[in-house]
Amino acid sequence: MNNTTQTQHNQYDVIIAGGGLSGTLSALGLASLTKADGSALTIAIIEANDIQQTPKLTFDSRVLALSHGSAEYLKSLNVWQDIAPHAAPIKNIHISDRGYYGKARLAASNHHVSALGYVVEMSILGQAFLSKLSKLQSVGKSTPQADQNITWFCPDHITDISWHDDSVKVSLNSSQQLSAKLLLACDGGQSTCREFANISSSTKPYDQCALIANVSMAKPHHHIAFERFTESGPIAMLPLTDNGKESHKCSLVWTLTPEQATNMMALDDTLFKQALELAFGSWLGQVKTLGERAIYPLSLVQANEQVYHRMALIGNASHTIHPIAGQGFNLGLRDVQQLSDIIATNLANGADIADFSALMRYANDRKADHQQVIALTDSLVTLFSNDLPPLVAGRNIGLKVLNYCTPLKNRLVNKTMGY
Repeated sequence: MNNTTQTQHNQYDVIIAGGGLSGTLSALGLASLTKADGSALTIAIIEANDIQQTPKLTFDSRVLALSHGSAEYLKSLNVWQDIAPHAAPIKNIHISDRGYYGKARLAASNHHVSALGYVVEMSILGQAFLSKLSKLQSVGKSTPQADQNITWFCPDHITDISWHDDSVKVSLNSSQQLSAKLLLACDGGQSTCREFANISSSTKPYDQCALIANVSMAKPHHHIAFERFTESGPIAMLPLTDNGKESHKCSLVWTLTPEQATNMMALDDTLFKQALELAFGSWLGQVKTLGERAIYPLSLVQANEQVYHRMALIGNASHTIHPIAGQGFNLGLRDVQQLSDIIATNLANGADIADFSALMRYANDRKADHQQVIALTDSLVTLFSNDLPPLVAGRNIGLKVLNYCTPLKNRLVNKTMGY
């Protein structure tokens, strides 16, 4: 995916900044759309990492919890069939508070679905998206073939952006100049596009880290996802596939203070296993195998605007949230889905795909979803990372009410399923 080195001025319908999950998914969502003359949208993807040589720089081995709604959208893009064999269905969710009586159980069978969601490695998603896009792409060409409407500029990155009445122009490190009707900022939490547009963001540090590791447990998980609240932080134990066998593999996401996370990273494997077994309990028996550990600092980041002239923010460029409810990628996926729908409507009506009123409609439509999910995750962080007696009592009563109040449970499940 190397570019030619001479200066070119390439015109596209859409430029996507960032070739990670949000960027490749955006390209897939737009690739099937056609203009009034029946031709496909032309799309340029700009990605700093050489994804052919070092794909794990773009798609690492962390896992994502895909909601039921997200899986349905991926099916509509004809990419789910490549992901499904590697995705572990979540058939039940067990929520508990260590040392207290509060428990809640959510079951897919009670909501007329085969799975509430799925757990899959980011690298599997990334490779599936790239494989699908490879059938549509040309590489560094100024005039893509008619049946190849995706052009990659990779490895490359944006050095300047200028906005004009009828277009947005970007300059690349390779000296190439691109222009388009619409720029999609899919370039992550430290978005260059957001910076060039002077869109401010608010950051709320949680003073927490997520400790991530894959583990193999003594007992099979039976497709149960565990959310276990402990005095040292919430522990999520998510089911993983294991070559079609009755799987014992899980993805651990343990929320800790930075000091606790550093101490846990310093433990040898034997002592770490003991600490995890003590905190998590006996639900899955002993930790048999422990994979590589990594820690990620956690904070809430929100862009103060979602759109700019001929530009929209997607995924982490717009919002980075706490992983406590596994909603981050699903929220970004719905960004892609909704913007694709709005662009499709504009095309059907013969309108400019970056008409500002349409972009504002996208921003307003996404606002409610963003606020609901952020409020949910933020309140869970506050409620379950605090040992004040009134909060402990309140959350345990809340878990009991959730477990036995069907309307409340249905609302929570529908939201976490992406509906």
